[in-house]
Amino acid sequence: MGATGTGKTAFALDLAEELGRRGRSAEIVNADAMQLYRGMDIGTAKVPEAERRGIPHHLFDELPVTAEASVEWYQRRARDVMASIQRRGSVALLVGGSGLYVSAAVFDFRFPGTDEALRRKYEAVFEKEGVGRLFALLRERDPAAAVAIGPHNGRRLVRALEVGEMTGAPFAVGLPEDAPTWNAPHFVGLSEDRSVLVDRLDARVDAMWRDGLLDEVRALLPNGLEQGVTASRAIGYAQAIAELRGDLTEDEAKEATRALTRRYARRQVSWFKRYPRVTWATASDPRAVSDAADRLLA
Repeated sequence: MGATGTGKTAFALDLAEELGRRGRSAEIVNADAMQLYRGMDIGTAKVPEAERRGIPHHLFDELPVTAEASVEWYQRRARDVMASIQRRGSVALLVGGSGLYVSAAVFDFRFPGTDEALRRKYEAVFEKEGVGRLFALLRERDPAAAVAIGPHNGRRLVRALEVGEMTGAPFAVGLPEDAPTWNAPHFVGLSEDRSVLVDRLDARVDAMWRDGLLDEVRALLPNGLEQGVTASRAIGYAQAIAELRGDLTEDEAKEATRALTRRYARRQVSWFKRYPRVTWATASDPRAVSDAADRLLA
């Protein structure tokens, strides 16, 4: 786990190969919310099948862009997949940077269910009045949740308001210090110096446009990308849609994507730093993969 741009994909592939050399097969399970969507490849840095080194990959391309993935759904699906991998005698490598999805998979999170009428009500507020209004509402009702979520994550603000009105209880936004884990995971976190990471993220955005993000988005529009509650708001995709509409120039779309990516990376770092019992490494450390394999097989 770790922030965008810290090298999780390559590290996981190297780790799977190292485990194979030691006599244990491994399979990779996706924990990136946007890589669940079919056709969203360039903007999510999804590893192409040809570059997966023959290692089985799971929970990629699970959903159409019109689907709204929920954390509850992901928890059930990821645990089913990981349990199946382990029954085969392989190591399940959960890999990703979507903090809530990772947490749901490996910590004993319980979910309060949903209320579709309340969800639609707050989605309507989001569409008509914007994310600022959602943040103001949550700040009035549950200040701690508002501070933890922040003023930009519309989907989580909607969920917090829905749960708060449905249960009358504060919205759980983080991990309790003593949160029990599911199936005894080992945690490996990847980090990088902030200045190095920012340069890497900015270069990634340029590469997304150069590698054909606009063409990818054009191809997804007939499949309902703009109607997808989650997919249409993905960083890079929302800005590419705006560029295609003529609402943003290419430079404006790229700069907005850079700024949002940097902000998202900061949130990821803060989220994962709260996890207990994490071994932190830098992907470029030549000993990191071997050390991770040692811990997994100990």
